[in-house]
Amino acid sequence: MTHEYSGKYASKHPAGTKPNEEIARMIQEKSPGRELACGMAEKISKELKVSLSEVGKTADLLGVKIKKCQLGLFGWGNQPNHGKDIHPAGSVPMEIERALQEVVEGGRVTCASIWAIADRLGIERKAISTACETLGLKVRACQLGTF
Repeated sequence: MTHEYSGKYASKHPAGTKPNEEIARMIQEKSPGRELACGMAEKISKELKVSLSEVGKTADLLGVKIKKCQLGLFGWGNQPNHGKDIHPAGSVPMEIERALQEVVEGGRVTCASIWAIADRLGIERKAISTACETLGLKVRACQLGTF
């Protein structure tokens, strides 16, 4: 799937927006080939004590592509299913389904909600996004701003 901003990520932000220099320096150190894994963006966020959205915005302004979504939704190379690293499962464990029912709005679940559920249940984030895929729930509001 081609993103409408592909190759021109900075255009998502108001003209004249400047990157955070400290975040920019860290991204440039950690993004070989101008690609930054979602997990590395999270590490940068924690290390610098800044929001994930600020890391995402800075990556956009530098023209760095976010790859390897921790939910398995995009950036996984030549994976079938448009670069997703997840596929629907045969069933969804009841505790995951209940947790998703608590946060779903109009058939959509936020990225932050999925992370919170995974943390609370002590399971991988991809397990929750796989459940969403199985249940036909759409994930919205990437914390890095990719979607």
